[in-house]
Amino acid sequence: MPKITVITRKAYGGAYDVMNSKHIGADLNLAWPTAEIAVMGAKGASEIIFKKQIAEATDPAAKALEKEAEYAEKFANPYGAAARGFIDAVIFPHETRRRLLSGFEMLRNKVVVNPRRKHGNIPL
Repeated sequence: MPKITVITRKAYGGAYDVMNSKHIGADLNLAWPTAEIAVMGAKGASEIIFKKQIAEATDPAAKALEKEAEYAEKFANPYGAAARGFIDAVIFPHETRRRLLSGFEMLRNKVVVNPRRKHGNIPL
């Protein structure tokens, strides 16, 4: 069975892993430019990472928003994941149907060869 994923919005942490990521055997992973792929959301992550800087700021609320935007720009985008090989391509939404069809065509004759089982599953 072909396994293809299109990430359109948010894919954070463990949810990203279990939703058909490359790490668990997906054949093709695509993402829209608006997708956010990160360990956690920008707001929560920036509050943890930049806690000291936010607390020391004269306007903590403004500093928190600034650091949240900085984190989102640097980490919560599909381009970093694509550079690491977790995403095969970042595509525009209007390309989705064509890319899915070509992906299914490519995987039409997919064959998975698993190792031979050492023993059966008899009830004990």
